[in-house]
Amino acid sequence: MTKALIVSPFESSLSEKWDDFVMRKSMNGTFLQTRKFLNYHPEERFDDVSLVIWKGTSDILAVVPAVSVDSGNTFSSHPGSTFGGLVFSEQFYDIEHVDAALTALEDYLLESSYTCAVVKQSSQVFSSRRCDLLDYLLFQHGWDESDEISFVIDLDDYAEDISSNFTGSRRRGYRYGIKAGLEFREITSDEGIAEFYALLSSNLEKFGASPVHTLNELLEFKNERLRDEVCFYGSFHEGRMVSGSMVFMFNNRSVFHTQYLCASQDRFDQRLYPSNHMDANLIMEARRLGLRWFSFGISTEDHGRVLNRSLAEFKEGFGTTYCNNRTFCKELA
Repeated sequence: MTKALIVSPFESSLSEKWDDFVMRKSMNGTFLQTRKFLNYHPEERFDDVSLVIWKGTSDILAVVPAVSVDSGNTFSSHPGSTFGGLVFSEQFYDIEHVDAALTALEDYLLESSYTCAVVKQSSQVFSSRRCDLLDYLLFQHGWDESDEISFVIDLDDYAEDISSNFTGSRRRGYRYGIKAGLEFREITSDEGIAEFYALLSSNLEKFGASPVHTLNELLEFKNERLRDEVCFYGSFHEGRMVSGSMVFMFNNRSVFHTQYLCASQDRFDQRLYPSNHMDANLIMEARRLGLRWFSFGISTEDHGRVLNRSLAEFKEGFGTTYCNNRTFCKELA
């Protein structure tokens, strides 16, 4: 039987050990759960209550990046990361250890007077082993599940002629963009990223939203914190950006993920099919880089309750398949 596990709060002195575990020893960790990434948030922005679950005195079994919300009543996956939840050891990913880790976590949360817990797990595409066991044991422990549908392409199962995977309308739009003179290229300058950010902000403003990150944060990602994980791309018409994307490179999971996608809403620009041109070229770029998975991200709202059908069907037109992003919630008292 597994010896009693120890749950302790994260301390900054553990940052290097935490990051090494997430990137090299876990089955479902990515750079989004590293302290290197999470620490870009100012300390006052969140009440960080991240936890480390220990097997013995030196081996990490799991880490849980988290914050305290709802006046300290809710233990929640870190909102500054797309995925949080339990980042679990690849070596000890089995029934005995996962079950014991969940029991230890729940006991700790009860003793800490939390009344609710929310964990947002990494999806299958971002995991080296299947997530079914962890999902099942969360269910068995009484956690309620909600799902968001994500659209992905397995480039190992994708025709060599990329446009042949598209529906007729996506293929026609892509070819029209080429005929209209659209040019796709990586954006490397600060000025280019600022132009992308202006286009993104304008795009989101029409839908009553704004970027999660500031321009300064994106520049800090590109130039310092995430130089190997973040890239920017644009499609240009006569030198003017008409669509763009910020991409996260999950090299340890072989995933090319479109964190932000935007296109000019100008009527003339829309006639150039800039989104078709951008997405097709991004898929080609992922293949050129030798990555297996292309990820469009979710097309849902209200925690998965609402499917943005037009956006979902647009993504399907590029030959996508699907995976679920699962969030688990449990009332503790």
